[in-house]
Amino acid sequence: MNKIACNTLRSYVAFTKFQHKSYQVPNFLSVFKMSHVNHQKCYTKDAPEKKLFTPGPLSTSPTVRQAAFTEYGSRDVAFIEAIKTLRSKLVEIAEVSKDEFTCVPIQGSGTFAVEAVFQTAVPRQGGKVLILQNGAYGKRLAKICDVMSVPYQLESFSEDSKVDVSRVADILSKDKSFTMTSIVHCETSSGVINPVEDVGKVVKKIIPDCIFFVDAMSSFGAVPLDMVNGNIDFLVSSANKCLQGIPGFSYAIAKKSVLMNCNGNSRSLSLDLFDQYDNLEKTNQFRFTPPTHTMLAFLQAVKEFEEEGGVSGRGDRYKKNRTILREGMKDYGFEEFLDNSHEGYIITSYKYPQDPNWNFTTFYSKLNDRGYVIYPGKVLNADCFRIGSIGHIYPEDMKGLLAAIKQVLQEMNIKMK
Repeated sequence: MNKIACNTLRSYVAFTKFQHKSYQVPNFLSVFKMSHVNHQKCYTKDAPEKKLFTPGPLSTSPTVRQAAFTEYGSRDVAFIEAIKTLRSKLVEIAEVSKDEFTCVPIQGSGTFAVEAVFQTAVPRQGGKVLILQNGAYGKRLAKICDVMSVPYQLESFSEDSKVDVSRVADILSKDKSFTMTSIVHCETSSGVINPVEDVGKVVKKIIPDCIFFVDAMSSFGAVPLDMVNGNIDFLVSSANKCLQGIPGFSYAIAKKSVLMNCNGNSRSLSLDLFDQYDNLEKTNQFRFTPPTHTMLAFLQAVKEFEEEGGVSGRGDRYKKNRTILREGMKDYGFEEFLDNSHEGYIITSYKYPQDPNWNFTTFYSKLNDRGYVIYPGKVLNADCFRIGSIGHIYPEDMKGLLAAIKQVLQEMNIKMK
């Protein structure tokens, strides 16, 4: 058996080992033959392996990628069982009651889920949203409301600090017409972690019927968040973040009692979260073509997430990654955009060095050539770049990145500390 065949066999065995007991994997020979025959013609067959130090898509395990090779029809009984398992697992990860909360997966990136919540949970008449933003992804919430012609008030906070809970309380006390308050948990443009639970308590205390919506795109699965204590009605994230799946679908964890009152609100057919939920409950199927390969890969990712110890286990690894990165970059003389009291361990923003030889494009390209992919900056009031600590990366990968950064800085003749 040649090398390609051996690798395919190993990956297949690794994948089937973790399959959910209620559904069967397709015949091995069909998977094996497809992988073997098509490998030589594959578009990416000569692409080098890279490590992604980005906030998503991010590096995934070989077994997660291999799981995506399995093909199911969208109406197959086996795939229907996979959908049921996926929804159940995500509610478990959220650590909420299945009697009170449900998971609604939706095709598309995380922004699709964000817009689906706005479409579904904001009434066509009389709806008004309070958007709390301290970065680019908070501003995206406002852009969605603009496109939908949904009335909203945008409250902006400094990009280098958390949302101020006392200020939120003051805003809500002065205007109790808001039907929804929305916030980003981890503002990925900077790395700041917002005090979501404290905000949720204030929202419900002042306006009990106001829906509280949290964009937990880059934090769910790695940063602890108590949905019940934080009075969260809707939380969204996507497959390709801290649970380490591949892009293709996102999901909302929704409080059933709130979701059930949203029928008829949506201005969109495909982004109607209530209709998606209703159809899933009745048929266990998507209304429209589901991302079958991505969802199967995600089930493998969830299995690996559980084996690592869930939220605490994964969060601990990300923290270790972050600590190694922070110490190394400090040794090189890089300055962080945030101070210690505001930052988390998902992604870190670094200010550009004040060196005449500095050029981010060159820096990025030279790292990329070495197999390390970082991320451009997204804050508005400083020139920064970002390095993620999440994904299928480990302390040794962080050390490898730091070694590559040192080499690149030397090549660019950038003075280090």
